[in-house]
Amino acid sequence: MAGSDIAATGGRTASAPAAAGEPRRRLSGGPFWLVVPALLLLVAVLGLPLAMIVMRSFAEPRWGLQNYFWFFGTPVNLIVLQRTFVISAWVAVVCLVCGYPYAYVMTAVGPKLRLALILCVLVPFWVSGVVRTLAWVILLQDSGVINSVLRGLGLGSVRLIRTQTGVVIGMAQVLLPFMILPLYSVMKTIDLRLVQAARSLGASPARAFLQVYLPLSLPGVYAGAIIVFILALGFYITPALLGGPRSTMLSTLIQNQVLSLLNWGRGGAMGVVLLIATFVLLAIAAPLMRQPHRQGERR
Repeated sequence: MAGSDIAATGGRTASAPAAAGEPRRRLSGGPFWLVVPALLLLVAVLGLPLAMIVMRSFAEPRWGLQNYFWFFGTPVNLIVLQRTFVISAWVAVVCLVCGYPYAYVMTAVGPKLRLALILCVLVPFWVSGVVRTLAWVILLQDSGVINSVLRGLGLGSVRLIRTQTGVVIGMAQVLLPFMILPLYSVMKTIDLRLVQAARSLGASPARAFLQVYLPLSLPGVYAGAIIVFILALGFYITPALLGGPRSTMLSTLIQNQVLSLLNWGRGGAMGVVLLIATFVLLAIAAPLMRQPHRQGERR
């Protein structure tokens, strides 16, 4: 009887984990099915149109690479492509210079002032980009507020509208939150006692910042710079309203080819070239983003 009870009990205990494991195996694919609607939406609104643009770049007006030969054989296209990357890089630099101190202050102040600073970052998201750009048109024009202040100070006027400088200023103001938020998310995890320890060991404030705080904040710098740079590559409204012929970006040329000339093949080729160039830069920047983590693992 005892042996039969033990055998029966052993049978139940052996089958219990298996029975408990069955729901786990059934639920193992649950998270994937939760992502399926979002994936289908991305494929419908992003994947299919992108595939159609790529196909048209090869199929119109006939199948072949003539659209790409035209793009790389036209010096103006290459100049505009280079200018697009240069302007985007300058926008990322300006956002980094302005956003890094702001994000640092957000981590150093009290909760109430931090909330006010966060609201200042989020408020621009509630205003249309067209409205903000038109506001910059009023500020940067020859008879605008900035030039009026400069003339009042006796410094003369500076041409800012229809220039590359005006485009960089307008784009940097629009994209600045995308630099501040990644920086803040990284900086708030840095223990400021590390900087105090470096100061107590004889390091100057500048040296403690450069050798302790700055390396720890580099993941946020890389993330913010890449986000701003990629978003700046596709800007159209701000360069169109603030820029001129010498500050034309590739998005403007794509708009002219597609909407004005109805040449979907050449416009698609421009978009594909810009997309591939962006992916190449991301592949180059990926090792830089992983480098701080590797150094942390070695330590």
